[in-house]
Order: sequence, then structure tokens, then C-alpha cells
Amino acid sequence: CPQIQRALRSLSIPLERLHIMKGHMMEDMCKGLCLQTRAQAKVQMLPTYICSTPNGTEKGNFLVVELCQNQVRTLLVTLYGDGNMSPQMMYKIFDMPEGIMHGEGEALFDFIAQCVTQFLAETVSSDTRSSEEPLPLGFVFPFSCRQTQLDKAELLSWSKGFSCSGVVGKDVVQLLQSAINKQEMGASETSSHWLSPWSRKSSQSAAQCCHVEVVALMNDTVGTMMTCSMEGRPCEVAMVADKGSNCCFMAEAYLVETIDESCGRMCVNTEWGCFGDDGSLNDIFTPYDESVDEESSDPGEKRFEKLVGSLYLGEIIRHALIALTAEKALFTGTNAAVLKEKGVFTMQHVLEIINSEDGITDVKRILELLGLQPSERDCGRVQQICRAVVGRAASLHATGLAAILSYMCQTRDMESLMVNVGVDGELYTGYPRFEEILLSVSRLLSPECMPTLLPSRDGSGRGAAMVTAVALRLAAQRREVDEVLAPLRLTHADLEKVQALMREEMERGLCKETSASASVRMLPTYVTHTPDGTERGRFLALDLGGTNFRVLVVHVTEDGIRMASEIYVIPAAIMQGTGMGLFDHIIDCIIDFQMKQNLMAQTLPLGFTFSFPCQQVGLDKALLLTWTKGFSASGCVGQDVVQLLREAAQRKQHLGMQVIALVNDTVGTMMACGYDDPKCEIGLIVGTGTNACYMEEMRNVGTVEGDEGRMCINMEWGAFGDNGCLDHLFTYFDKVVDETTINPGKQRFEKLISGMYLGEIVRQILMVMTERQLLFQGKPCPKLQTKDIFQTKFLSTIELSNGLALRQIRAILNELELDASFEDSVLMREVCQTVSQRAAQLCAAGLAAVVEKMRESRGLDQLSVTVGVDGTLYKLHPCFSQNLQKTLKELAPNCDVSFLLSEDGSGKGAALVAAVAGRADNAMQ
Repeated sequence: CPQIQRALRSLSIPLERLHIMKGHMMEDMCKGLCLQTRAQAKVQMLPTYICSTPNGTEKGNFLVVELCQNQVRTLLVTLYGDGNMSPQMMYKIFDMPEGIMHGEGEALFDFIAQCVTQFLAETVSSDTRSSEEPLPLGFVFPFSCRQTQLDKAELLSWSKGFSCSGVVGKDVVQLLQSAINKQEMGASETSSHWLSPWSRKSSQSAAQCCHVEVVALMNDTVGTMMTCSMEGRPCEVAMVADKGSNCCFMAEAYLVETIDESCGRMCVNTEWGCFGDDGSLNDIFTPYDESVDEESSDPGEKRFEKLVGSLYLGEIIRHALIALTAEKALFTGTNAAVLKEKGVFTMQHVLEIINSEDGITDVKRILELLGLQPSERDCGRVQQICRAVVGRAASLHATGLAAILSYMCQTRDMESLMVNVGVDGELYTGYPRFEEILLSVSRLLSPECMPTLLPSRDGSGRGAAMVTAVALRLAAQRREVDEVLAPLRLTHADLEKVQALMREEMERGLCKETSASASVRMLPTYVTHTPDGTERGRFLALDLGGTNFRVLVVHVTEDGIRMASEIYVIPAAIMQGTGMGLFDHIIDCIIDFQMKQNLMAQTLPLGFTFSFPCQQVGLDKALLLTWTKGFSASGCVGQDVVQLLREAAQRKQHLGMQVIALVNDTVGTMMACGYDDPKCEIGLIVGTGTNACYMEEMRNVGTVEGDEGRMCINMEWGAFGDNGCLDHLFTYFDKVVDETTINPGKQRFEKLISGMYLGEIVRQILMVMTERQLLFQGKPCPKLQTKDIFQTKFLSTIELSNGLALRQIRAILNELELDASFEDSVLMREVCQTVSQRAAQLCAAGLAAVVEKMRESRGLDQLSVTVGVDGTLYKLHPCFSQNLQKTLKELAPNCDVSFLLSEDGSGKGAALVAAVAGRADNAMQ
């Protein structure tokens, strides 16, 4: 029959069109998540403030109240921490009195509260009633709300026949809590006529003994996802295919711009029923769909839901049958006037017809019960139309699911996605082929995704209890996490105190009488000028600051600076051997470099970057105070390191160099940046170690003769606090790290800031959190017990700003042999952020003391200065520089501080110190 074929074709959507629809839905999802475009989005993408799925450890009693079509359902769910496999559930259903759905909102919520208290009187044990702990309640409220917290949601609009006054725009959680509180105080007599006298008495008895606290609000879709999550099998997507249709999923939190949270994941309620309200589905709307839409209470709205919701499918079929009857393709010669009655063709009828496997017998019986006189041919054609309409609904559900799965896969930066999808609703449970169509179509549209469908068990009841249980578990975990991390979180007052202490120690270090006992040594460098751009010549530079060192040749010309360099390794045996062996090795490497560069015939001035604490008594004379960074070569501490280098050159009979100046890497950084920016008068290193230098007024330098001009002061601030002045900041984790270093009690400030120690601090925190069962479900992690296994570079990877790239974090976790959940990964990120933020804040507090001292010494209201910076922590960590600059601005508001990244400060800078020294000598001569 051509009329039937035409109707069936109009109800069949080609795969190509489904692909286009999937793309449109993904675009609309992105709009809904974006702050600027969410108002135009039809897929609303509402945050639910549910940030985790059950992990199977939840236990306790949880109360649920669900507002249904014309009933209130109350449940008490008991979880035992057994993977949520065998919860105990008790429930009771209360019928709503007539008129309450259209009366005052206060009356509705008072009735719900009375149902809760009566239910408690009948079900809760005396032990639970007498407990001082409040009984947590999850509220299933199946209406459109704007949720701003898990327990705060404003009703946007009523639907499903409700129209209670005074509720739209109000926080429904607060309305219910207020009603419950009235019940508990015995102050709800105004509405007590809804219950029988015995019920009123028992409700008051229960209310007097048991305090109920509304913890969470959710809809049935979210409940479906939560009830399908079991231990070791998280469910991250849920779909409800019922009278209405909806889907939710766990989205990356940083993509949800309507919330403040930027790490972890959050369940987003898509509210996809309105998809297509912008006209994007007009071409697949049939005349039957248009008729249903026109007869609805909200024509032109919820277009997607009207194609897929079981509330509408019977009506679509009814209009199709009316049209085909008019075309004489059905019920010819019989009376089909019954089809004109709205609602006569129910979803139950549809399901019975499409599920009939016994030929047309059942179909004929159903149609005859409706008052029709079908022929055998009519029965077959009606069954075809019913299956086409319901099959289309299943395909459209699959298209929406495919859009969500592809979006999850893309935003998680994954090549493929395996995910569990909780499913519930009349269509899913009533139509056996629904699951088959859902899987086959979604896999055609999203071949990179492999969903597993899980049937929901009472999503709006048990699932709501799961939401509440997870919320309490996370709240308890949050309290414990905050307790662990609280000592590392510094207040503005804490930082101001550090700034003041640094200033005191700086003054002590500059004063001749107290310099020897100051923890901040404030060592004069005898560098009295910064570059002015007139320096010229060829210079050697030697950069010794760690396990590798470099030799460079630097050409300073009118056109700029050219350099050539080579890196040499210092074996551990030489680092920890004799001083003679160390400096002989250095000279051997210099000779090798000069030979390769064809520089053996010349005697070149050399600037020596020596990144260890020294007492400098001249530009080319410096006594080593102590080794750091793993060096312990004997016979060096207290000796002039320039002389040790010269003696090694004599032993090797090497005449191709002349040591002009010794600087540390911090001074070299300042000089290198000073060549590009004349305002650069501060050097800062934040890498394996940390230090700072700055140009101080000579009149303030009590350890050197003379009052004119300025001199660069090498602060050696890594030792700040060695005298105990920072003991109040040292946490348990810092003390453990300090005790396991080669220099316990020394370089205390450096151990709070520098890259050598941050990873180890994080490791200590992770071990404590594992012991307290906050991480890795409390399972011991043998590899985590290994010192220095958690490298500081991991902090940079984990703290990448735009969310948590699972592939990167997984690589780290695999390297550490850690079996971590997603929530574990998020918590690890928080630990890393806390440790690195504290380091940046402390560094800023030290720098604030420096710039404020410079400003005051120069008698300025406002200081404008540039800081030359080097070091891997500052350069490579995604947040360190931003946190440092923000904190510095807060602590030193009268200083305008710019930061300039150093390009090879310890090499180029050392050469420039030698060049500036040569320029000054020439000027004097």
C-alpha cells in the first residue's frame, strides 16, 4: 500500500541525518556549558553538584522522599558498605489529597513533611530516633530547577499538572526543610488535617526524637546513574526513556563554566527534551508529530521529547492512524471515530501491539477493545506503524546517547571510551528491542565508544539514597582532607609575618655586628653596576650549579650577544670526593671546550658562576660557606673557590683563561636580564634550589667599607629560618622531609620552596592520606614508600590548568604502580596545588620584603623594578609564576614589579659580570 509505505518512510530517519543530528546536539551541549551562550542553548546542561559516583563504601541510614504525579513516596534505605550489593529498603506511598497540586505551596510542602514524619514513626528504630546525628534526606523533585548547590535549587517552572502558588523562584530544598522543622517543633497544626488523628500523633512522636536534614536534591535521571554504580563498576551516564526523556553524564568540571569548580568531574543534567526547539528538528517532524505538538499544552516546546517520550508516542500513532484512515489505507468501510478521542491510544496499548509475537490475534483483540473493527490487513499495518514510531524513538535516544559519549571521549582526550550507562523508563523496560536498537545505532554513530547498558533498580528511590550517601561520604572526606592540608594553607597574616621576619633577617645580615648569626647572610658580591649596553669583547663563562655544568664562550658585540656552549657531567664520585679531584675535572672540561672552539691560543677573561653559598671578599675571591645540592667534596669549605680553580689550572698547566669574577647563578640571572632591561635590579632563582639577589644602597651594607653607590647583595635566602624563626610554618611533612636530607636543619626556607623538595613533601602527604583511607581506598602502595619516587616534575603535569588529562595522570600513576580512581587523581591534584601554592606564596613573601626595602631605602612612594627570573619551577610549573605574582602584589601594593625570564643567566650573566668589571676598570684607568 503506497500510503502505508509513505507513512513508514516519513517515520524512518536515515543514518546520515542521525549523524547530522548528533553533531547539532554536541554543538548545543557546548553552548549550554558556556557562560556566554547558555541562554541560547536548547540543551540546558544543568550542573547537579554531584561530583562523584558511589564507590561501595557508603553505609548508614538514608531517607528519601519523592514527589510523584499524584503521590508522595517515602523510603528508608540502609547501606552496609558492602559494595552496595544488598541495601535494605522500606517504603510507603501516600496519596495526595485533591486540590493540593493546585493550592498553596506551603500546604504541599507541609503535606510532604507530614508524610516523612509519619513514615519515620512507623519504620525507624528507637536507636535511630535517639541518635544525635541527623537523619540525611534525599529529595527527588522531578521539575525543572536552577541548582546552585547540591542542597539548593530554585524552581523554574511547574509541569505534570502541578501549579502550586508561591514556589516558582524559591529554593525548594529550603521550603521542604522549613516544613520538616515545623513538624519537629510540633508547629504544623495548620495543615495537620491532611493526616488522620493517629498519623498526627505518630508524626509528632517521630519528629520529637529524630532530626531530618535535607542533604541533596536531584531528579530521577541522576538517581538512575547513581543506583547503577557499584564497587569497581562506576556508572557515568544515565538515560531515562519514559513519559519524558532525559540524560545525564559525568562531565569534566572545568568545562562547566556556570560553576566555580575547575577540577574533577560533575554530573550534568542535559534536559535534552528541549533539543530542536530552535527548529533544527523541523525536517524530521511528520504531520503526525505536528498535530501532537499543536494539541499539547506547550506547542513549539520540548520538540525532542515529543518525538521520544512515551507520553506522546500513542498520540503520534493515533494521528497517523487518523490520516491513513482518511486516505482509505485503514479501517475502510468501518467506523473509526474512536480515534478522534485524545488519549484513547495509550502507551500500554502500543507496547502490547509491538510486542505481540502471535501474529495478529493480540493486535485484533486490543483494537477491538478500543471500539474498532479491524481486518487482518489493518492489524498488520497498525503493528507496522506502532513499531516504526517506537523504533524511531529508540533511534533518536541512541543519537542523543552517541552525542554524549563522543563528547565525553573528546573532552577526556581519549582515543576510545568504555563506559557504563544506566537506563530506566517505560520504553526501556517495556520494549525488548529498545536496548538492541540503542546499542546498534549508537555504535554506528560513535564507533569509538563502547557503552554497556545497566538496568536501573529504582533510580528515584535507591538512587536518591546513593546521591545522599555519596554527598555525606564526600563531606566527611572533605573535612579530613582539609584537616590534613590545613597546616600548609597560609593566610594573608601568615605571609605578612614571613615578610616581616625576612626583613628582620635581612637587616641582621647587612649589619656588621649581627651578620655572622643571621640566617639570611646578605653576602656582598662586589658587583656594583648592571650592564649599560656598551660592553664589548669575547669572554669565557663557567656555570657550576648541579650535577651538570657548562662551559661557554660569549661574544658581546654592538649587534647583541652570541654564545656557544657545551654541557659536561660531574659523576657522583667526583661530587662527593676531594676538592682537588673536583676542580681538576672542571679544568679538564674547560681545556676540552677551548680546544673544540679553537680558543687555546688566547687568554680570555672568565666569569665563574658558582651556585653555592659563599662569603665573597672581592669580585674574584669567595670563601665557600657550605656545600648544597648533593655536593660534599672535601677540602673546599672555608677555601677561596677562585683560588682552587686557579691552582687546578696551574696543575694542568692551562694558561688560556683569566678568572675575572665569581658570581652565583642568581647574580648572573640579574645581569643577563639587566642587559635587556635596565630596570632589572633583582635576580631570583626558583628551581632545584632557590635564592635572590638585589642592588642595595652601599650605605646600608655594614659588612663592606664605603657609602657611595650600590652593590648587589647575594641574600642566600635558602637558609632563612635556620635559626628557628620559621618553625611555626614547618608541618609534620616538612619535618619528615628535612630529617631525611643530607643537611637536616639547614636551608629550611629552600626546603619549603624549591623543586628538590616539593615532590617529596607531596609523597609524605599522599602516604598519610592513604593511611587515613582518603586515597587508594586505604590500600598500601609499596612504591610510594620509596624516597624521592614522586618527582617534582609530576606536580607540573598534574596541575595542568585545563582540567586533568587522564592520559597524563595515568602515566604517572602507572609509573608509581598506584591503582587510583578518578577521585584519587583529583585529590592528588589538590595536594600538588596546595604544596606548590604555598611555595609560590612563601617566595612572594620573601620578594615582598626585598622590594619594600628597596623602595624605602630609596625614599620612593612607588618603586618600579624588574626581577630577572630563572629556574625550572618558575618556568615550567603551570601555576607557580601566577601565584607568586598575585601574592607579591597583595603584600607589596606600592611596588610595581615586572618579571623577565632569564635566557641563560648563569652563562651569559657570568660573562656580563666579567664584561662590566672590564668596562669599570677601563673607565677608572
